[in-house]
Amino acid sequence: MVPAAQATLTSRLERWPYKDPFRITGYEWTESELVYVEIGREGAIGRGECAGVYYKNDPAAHCLAEIERVREEIVRGAGRQEVLTLLPPGGARNAIDCALWELEAKLQRRPVWQLAGLQQPHALVTTYTIGADRPEVMAQRAQRFSGATALKLKLTGAESDAECVRAVRRARPDVWLAVDANQGFTRSTFAALLPALQEARVELVEQPFPVDRDEDMDGLHSPIPVAADESAQTEDDLPRLAGRFDIVNIKLDKCGGLTAGLAMAARARELELDVMVGNMMGTSIAMAPAFLIGQLSRVTDLDGPLLLRDDRKPSVEYSNGKIWCPQDVWGDGG
Repeated sequence: MVPAAQATLTSRLERWPYKDPFRITGYEWTESELVYVEIGREGAIGRGECAGVYYKNDPAAHCLAEIERVREEIVRGAGRQEVLTLLPPGGARNAIDCALWELEAKLQRRPVWQLAGLQQPHALVTTYTIGADRPEVMAQRAQRFSGATALKLKLTGAESDAECVRAVRRARPDVWLAVDANQGFTRSTFAALLPALQEARVELVEQPFPVDRDEDMDGLHSPIPVAADESAQTEDDLPRLAGRFDIVNIKLDKCGGLTAGLAMAARARELELDVMVGNMMGTSIAMAPAFLIGQLSRVTDLDGPLLLRDDRKPSVEYSNGKIWCPQDVWGDGG
């Protein structure tokens, strides 16, 4: 642990435009609002970033206000365990927690993966996400991601969903394919779509039903594995999801940082749930700590920077369908 000492805290709101408008069930974005944080101590600086959780009334502006609310405690030297009680799960705690991990790594001259007790990281196959759109547009974007070996399609519960999946599969017969409903299905629409998903060799369905309808998973017996995303916010949700879902999607903005994400992954394994790692959008500073959760995951979905016009430098690297995070991006112990 980093010894308690006077620290500095810098935080700011940033706007990062998308390459194309990004659409999911009930929402469309042209940019991401992000909060960037730096915590300094003894000549070292740790960095963190968050987007917040839009559907939990936790947008970036709220995250920034939450960070300011605990500024005094952070400046006084609060560590990661104290932050777990100072801030609730959400974007603000994620940004502070990740900044403290990197700060600790620099002060101890050990990379974060070693501090976390992980094996040395390796490159991971990541999904490339295609926002909901007309079938021909989604097929074109699938071809644009020519280096991808795994694609995730955003679906909305519309009648066109089946043709969207078929169009992408025709355009990319070679890729591993997942679909994400973002709570947009019902039992009946999922049942109607399922033959098309099987025909297109879809290998994962993410969050088919609304979060207040998790019981719709009971007795579903889907031939395709189903992942919980919006239903899986924190470690406390996992016992309720075990036996209903096959996989839980850990996002650091949801659970509140790398500290909570590592604990959530461990608890998921205890409950015989597979782990997926995702993101609420962000630059490479947000992908890098999530990349460490990816080392423990069955599915990795860390393509946020690919949807942005620009990224921070240095950046995570995307090549041959994989993501790699050089240590100088974030978390290098120097």
